[in-house]
Amino acid sequence: ELCLLPALAALLPPLTGPGGPGPAEVGLAALPAELRAAVRVLVGELDSLFTALGLREESFAVGALSRVIAAELASYASARNRRRTATNKASVIFVDRTLDLVGAVGHHGDNLAEKILSVLPKLPGHKTDVMVNMAELTALQTTDETCGIIAPGCLAQPNDPAAKALWESFMNLKQKEAVMEARRHLVEAASRENLPIKMSMGRVTPEQLSSYIQLFRNNLKALENHCGLLQLVLATVQTLKHPQTSKWDNFLAFERLLLQTIGESDMPSVLNQLLPMIKSYNKRTKDDYACEDFLVLLVYIYSVVGEIKCGKELDTAEEEVKKALVKAICDEPEPSPLLQKI
Repeated sequence: ELCLLPALAALLPPLTGPGGPGPAEVGLAALPAELRAAVRVLVGELDSLFTALGLREESFAVGALSRVIAAELASYASARNRRRTATNKASVIFVDRTLDLVGAVGHHGDNLAEKILSVLPKLPGHKTDVMVNMAELTALQTTDETCGIIAPGCLAQPNDPAAKALWESFMNLKQKEAVMEARRHLVEAASRENLPIKMSMGRVTPEQLSSYIQLFRNNLKALENHCGLLQLVLATVQTLKHPQTSKWDNFLAFERLLLQTIGESDMPSVLNQLLPMIKSYNKRTKDDYACEDFLVLLVYIYSVVGEIKCGKELDTAEEEVKKALVKAICDEPEPSPLLQKI
């Protein structure tokens, strides 16, 4: 089972930098007060979770903050009592999130769940679920994208066995197979409701899935019976049609090119290759990267490159990239929340 702790989504290890604590000296006392409080909350939450599961854990840690959390959990009074009486054994491995930034910013996953969670807007008040536009299932057709009359759908469908099975396949299968599963589930649901569905073979398109969804539209009983499944298929359609999905493939191609360049040359030449692509808002086309895209690419490059040789050439290249990025960020007519924060 996958247990998510969204209340702690903002908990990140402090990045070591000039004047910051080195990995060796990080103990709970060395952390900022806010981070100390967050660590204590996490330890309390984990203890409650392990109590509910009846676990006696053995902890392992990878990374400085993980060592702090594992040590706190080991000495936590309530956890010590629990370990004396718990019947089930478990190994718990803590890993600092900053040790795998490549995984978080890379585009190598051929996984439909990852794409849905990346592209669709977040469900308000949630960190781990998205809004699915349900207008397609109604008679109200509006061109206004900000229309908020209809409550959004979401991915969490605990009471619908078919939707749960489909979500599992979104996470575990390749995208092409997952989309075929979505079609299969829709066809089965439509057949059960005696809807006039024509099964077609070959490649599944978003348009084909939409046409199947339309069959449920005027049948309230069918809508009610398969509401969870329809929300997941609508999420699939909206993700496949989203402009960010085609950009995903561009990202993947560029990341592969960067990996090749990093293998053959040094960091300054990689940054110089990136520089002409950083364009201000009025010079960008829809295919060009935006400011956030470059921040993601820079995190990717610096995470995969390993040890970087410092020197005048690197300083010059970094300075040029910084200047171009600052200009691009300042020229944004409507900066995103992330850019406003920066």
